[in-house]
Amino acid sequence: MFDAKNMMAASDARHGRYLTVSLPLAIFRGNVSMKEVEDHMHNVQNKNSAYFVECIPNNAQTSQCDMSPRGLKMSVTFLGNSTAIQELFKCVGDQFSLMFKRKAFLHWYTEEGMDEMEFTEAESNMQDLVAEYQQYQDATIDET
Repeated sequence: MFDAKNMMAASDARHGRYLTVSLPLAIFRGNVSMKEVEDHMHNVQNKNSAYFVECIPNNAQTSQCDMSPRGLKMSVTFLGNSTAIQELFKCVGDQFSLMFKRKAFLHWYTEEGMDEMEFTEAESNMQDLVAEYQQYQDATIDET
């Protein structure tokens, strides 16, 4: 579930820390209580504590549904907000900066009414987002 091959974005969660996670479980066979689900998540968080930020306690949300998708005995949907996504934002930001310096494809947008300043603002916002994710990744309980 926490494996990089299960991610929908090309980022490796081992290079960052989870800010929050949500695990909606859909289980068809076997009676699984919410206590068992919560205990399992607590064990996962303790075992992988280096991959969760310390400054956000109780950052895992779980839910349970007793009906599974058709043809499956059980399924799990995992949603996570990891600081590892900053790698992708940095890559996109670097590529954008290179193209914007050359004014590549800029005419398509300015002809439709956009201003060049909007691109500069977007670049600044992307850099701020990366800096904020880095801040959360480096944060400890004492700093909050």
